[in-house]
Amino acid sequence: MRTAYLFPGQGSQLPGMGSDLYDTYAEARAVFDEADRVLEFSLTSHCFAHGQEAMAALTRTDVCQPAIFAHSVAAFRVLECAPDMVAGHSVGEYSALAACGAISLADGLRTVRQRARLMAQAGQARPGTMCAVLGLDEDSVRDVCRAASDAEGHVQPANFNAPGQVVISGDRQAVAHAGELAKARGARRVIPLKVSGAFHSMLMQAVHHRFARTVEALDIRRPRCPIYLNATAEPTTDPREIRLRMLQQLTAPVRWMQSLHAMQADGAARFVEVGPGRILSGLVRRTLGRKTLATQVSTRRHVEQMHASHEL
Repeated sequence: MRTAYLFPGQGSQLPGMGSDLYDTYAEARAVFDEADRVLEFSLTSHCFAHGQEAMAALTRTDVCQPAIFAHSVAAFRVLECAPDMVAGHSVGEYSALAACGAISLADGLRTVRQRARLMAQAGQARPGTMCAVLGLDEDSVRDVCRAASDAEGHVQPANFNAPGQVVISGDRQAVAHAGELAKARGARRVIPLKVSGAFHSMLMQAVHHRFARTVEALDIRRPRCPIYLNATAEPTTDPREIRLRMLQQLTAPVRWMQSLHAMQADGAARFVEVGPGRILSGLVRRTLGRKTLATQVSTRRHVEQMHASHEL
């Protein structure tokens, strides 16, 4: 059975994430300890804490993205598996790159930290937002985004997550206008997201050139298995293609639904979500069918279940 390993993005963070892995497995401990050294602040204190203050810290882009990356890589290393293919949602793409050996843990941490900082800066320079549109097809969402974009503001599709679930991103006024148009068009719900900027939209273009310097300097090796990239929804093992699409991902939509279809067409019969939360497992079932095998690995209990099943 061919297995695809999936890595979550921002929005999956949880208080206490990774603490039981750290306490139980040397492989996870090594990842989190290196994260504290490389980032030069105590990421573990943010990840392992509980309560409202902990969650508030984890919603900050500059903390959230490195935390999700570290937790995902730690859980993957504990599994000690050899994936047939990998993909990651937004910042999860960096976890996927580390899992398939294309980038090192330290380089991944530095790149994700810089990406998070720049995205936060772009959000401060030109405030934007995002919302989920439920119940409309892709073409309809594109139509309302075009209708809501004008000289005063821009909005575009940012995440094609599942059939009838598209996230839009852009200037606040344009996003609000697009939401109203979507409701008039028949959208079941329009849900504002708690984000610090208009991610995966042209509003991130302001920091594109600065992030380009980071990506150009990154050591990217040929991955051990194909990675399905957000910007194209197509597999590659070419470091040059990976570098190009990593940069493009900053302003381009995440083609997640299309990536899942591509992995299934290439033989994936089981999907394992590695990292905090269970968002991607739900998107797998919504996109590929409720009977699709989709599991998650986030905690020590999940790891023990996977090892006991001998399905790695």
